[in-house]
Amino acid sequence: MLYAILTEDLPGVLDKRVQSRPAHVERLKALQAEGRLILAGPHPAIDSEDPGPAGFTGSLIVAEFASREAAIAWASEDPYVKAGVYGRVTIKPFKKALPA
Repeated sequence: MLYAILTEDLPGVLDKRVQSRPAHVERLKALQAEGRLILAGPHPAIDSEDPGPAGFTGSLIVAEFASREAAIAWASEDPYVKAGVYGRVTIKPFKKALPA
């Protein structure tokens, strides 16, 4: 089943986010290589593709996992979690409707 992993950054963590990004992206690439990643990306803090020092407010990952527990376990190992970037992580089942 698909799960949406919705995260919210803590204030003032842009440096931690930047430092942890390579390891974070590698984990996402592994999901992609397995054919399980639907989409992933950050939420810019301002209306801009490159928010610069404004940074990001969180991220969204939609991927396939065997269960919600498996999604939770995967998310708990994220480099952003370990680096203290995320203040909140919410994981919900997701049903893709479009595009078909």
